[in-house]
Amino acid sequence: MNSKTTAAEKIILGIDPGTNVMGYGVIKVTGNKAEMVSMGVINMVKMTDPYLRLGHIFERVTGIIESYLPDEMAIEAPFFGKNVQSMLKLGRAQGVAIAAAIERDIPIHEYAPMKIKMAITGNGNASKEQVAGMLQRMLHLDAAEMPKYMDATDALGAAYCHFMQMGRPETTAGYKGWKDFINKNKSRVGGL
Repeated sequence: MNSKTTAAEKIILGIDPGTNVMGYGVIKVTGNKAEMVSMGVINMVKMTDPYLRLGHIFERVTGIIESYLPDEMAIEAPFFGKNVQSMLKLGRAQGVAIAAAIERDIPIHEYAPMKIKMAITGNGNASKEQVAGMLQRMLHLDAAEMPKYMDATDALGAAYCHFMQMGRPETTAGYKGWKDFINKNKSRVGGL
């Protein structure tokens, strides 16, 4: 743990990778309560060189880490779309952000976009606006605190998703859902 937090506190940095706009969100967890510390974006829209963008991501994420001293990082996994080039660019951006955390010995946790949406809204197909609205309510944020870019709230969502997963270890039984559980436990489930 870093020197700024006590044993009961944890700082989580959330990252929503992007090559034009990368979101970040920082929450402080005290016991079973979370509060937003900061959120924003790394805007690279005006940068044309893709390699300079990657360098900028590394510098900015390193700076955010130095500013907030997170104990852990939660990062959104790239969405598997049809455009391979977009996936490659997004994967590079994610990798650079991960490298910045690795350099500082920060544990990294990756979450699929659907898992984050499900954790925040209860709906894995929720819109960015629905995620932002739920985070605003759950973290008691004023309308003035809500950012222009949804990438920032997506990153805050990754951090909050990780907060919600803390203390909830993954099941060792390896069930992929209720149907899988029922199929593997027919003797325990009667009348089906």
